[in-house]
Amino acid sequence: MDQTAFGIDSAEKRLNELGYKQELRREMTFFKTLAITFSSMAVFIGTPLYGPSLRYAGPASLIWGWVVVTFFTWFVGIAMAEICSSFPTTGSLYFWAAHLAGPEWGPFASWCCAWLVTIGAVSGIGGQAYSGAQSLQMIIFLATGNNKGGGYFASRGVFLCMYMGFTIIWAVLNSFALQVIAFLDIISMWWQVIGGVAVIVILPLVAQQTQSASFVFTHFETSPEATGISSKPYAVILSVLLSNYCLYGYDTAAHLTEETKSADRTGPAAILSSIGIISVFGWAYYLALTFSIQDFNYLYDVNNETAGALVPAQIIYDAFQGRYHNSTGAVVFLCIIWGSFFFCGLSVTTSAARVVYALSRDKGIPFSPIWRRIHPKYKVPTNAVWLCATISIIIGLPILKLDVVFTAIISISTIGWVGGYAVPIFARLVMAEKNFKPGPFYLGRARRPIYLVAFLWICYTCSAFLLPTLYPIQWKTFNYAPIAIGIFLTLIMLWWAFDARKWFKGPVRNIDLRNGHS
Repeated sequence: MDQTAFGIDSAEKRLNELGYKQELRREMTFFKTLAITFSSMAVFIGTPLYGPSLRYAGPASLIWGWVVVTFFTWFVGIAMAEICSSFPTTGSLYFWAAHLAGPEWGPFASWCCAWLVTIGAVSGIGGQAYSGAQSLQMIIFLATGNNKGGGYFASRGVFLCMYMGFTIIWAVLNSFALQVIAFLDIISMWWQVIGGVAVIVILPLVAQQTQSASFVFTHFETSPEATGISSKPYAVILSVLLSNYCLYGYDTAAHLTEETKSADRTGPAAILSSIGIISVFGWAYYLALTFSIQDFNYLYDVNNETAGALVPAQIIYDAFQGRYHNSTGAVVFLCIIWGSFFFCGLSVTTSAARVVYALSRDKGIPFSPIWRRIHPKYKVPTNAVWLCATISIIIGLPILKLDVVFTAIISISTIGWVGGYAVPIFARLVMAEKNFKPGPFYLGRARRPIYLVAFLWICYTCSAFLLPTLYPIQWKTFNYAPIAIGIFLTLIMLWWAFDARKWFKGPVRNIDLRNGHS
């Protein structure tokens, strides 16, 4: 019997038209999709970058930079929402790339896109594990007596163990049914909303003196003696990296579309809602931190209570210490921030595993039969989850020797993830309009300028993350992202040129369309 005649979801019908049968359970509502998307964008995600960004060019460029980046992010978000509305499938980004680029370029476009997104999502797990380990290191340090009172500051080895521990916990949690993750993500959304509001409102109230509005919104100063960068435009570009890093991840809604009810409408709505919420919340958080600074130069002093290791921790510590003469409040606030990284890493792991699963389902990864196996009971791609966890642990090993591991990991992650957005956006920009089948959310004539701005903005973002962040360049301060990305992309391109182009056809259909039976 032809199942399309019965009460089948509009997005599932579209999925069948596109050549896929429904394998994952479709039980996510708009609210759950928004919760997972919101978690993987995370309000506090830029906390480790706040200190360096503030130092490059002072508060004004950091605060206004956020506004500028938000403005351009809307272009990318609107472009992604239109495509998502037309193609509600899990392998989303690279499936879109294949269809939009047409039969001739489709396989190559989807190959590039799939690998970029895979690099981005898998190293994204590493970024969250590092942030989580760093905030946990601070919580233990302040709770045991801080830098001046003989507190315990985790060594590099212990730090690496924390990093690995988080990655393994996330992989274990992702090995169970999706309801577990969806439930944790709803906790995560409330954690971030309530925790975010608490930090944003309470921190400036607790701080004994707050900075003037003119300091926060107009004060501009470079610190060439600390960063080695005296060029003002260069310093501004680096201080805006904070915002570039925080404002992506909204395609998570698109990764979940195969599991969402009427995804051709809820997918675009979740993408746009999460950009709206996060841009307001994030800005408020950085404003709260900047207004609460007690002594700007003391934040970076290696002899201060947090050993100069995490600037927001020092700002929060100064506020509570100044008013209550103890650090309990600071530890509580850092726990809220730590929880945010924990939940964020969990949903980034979910995303990464879905991307690897979709690519292996289409035979684009070595040993793909292993990675595309789905757990018979829990219906999740368990092997793909553990593959992602293993790779992100390997990426973290340089923690033992280098100082710039975090910069490099988030650069690789952002370039991969955002670079993956560029492929379908560029394909949609140059394709003939008659080949596009619009969904409920359609831009019509406005599409060309919107896609052009979105594409150029992505190119800018990726190039900004390749820049060295500290001068003079030495082994310990060297951003190795360009080398890592360069080697990886060269290997992927060589593999394509010599072998993969002969057999990789892009997304593989797993439904027999001729007679409508699945």
